[in-house]
Amino acid sequence: VLVISMHDETLYAERVLRAGARGFIMKQEGPGKMLQAIRQVLEGQIYLSGKLAGRLLNAFCGGRTRTASAMQRLSDRELEILQLVGQGHDGHAIARQLNLSIKTVNTHRARINVGRPRVVVHN
Repeated sequence: VLVISMHDETLYAERVLRAGARGFIMKQEGPGKMLQAIRQVLEGQIYLSGKLAGRLLNAFCGGRTRTASAMQRLSDRELEILQLVGQGHDGHAIARQLNLSIKTVNTHRARINVGRPRVVVHN
């Protein structure tokens, strides 16, 4: 799977790779880069932008990286819940939609609020 997204790779690329995708490219890339990404994935390779590859290699080698933003530090589930809250869903609706208990949803929301003070969720 090659994910072609309008969303910034700094937030989503690592998440989709952990989920099993073989590449991530932003829609804004030119046709040449798009073809390169498609060909690499079809050949069984992984496609990453130069910027993302550098960041991942640096992290893998134990190098210093910039402090992750509050959004980057969210777990996949916390990000999912934050997006649903941003769409106007309340805790009970989120629990039903994600097949979770309301207590679990509230725990994630508390982590978003307390653990990352720059990301605040209100309902």
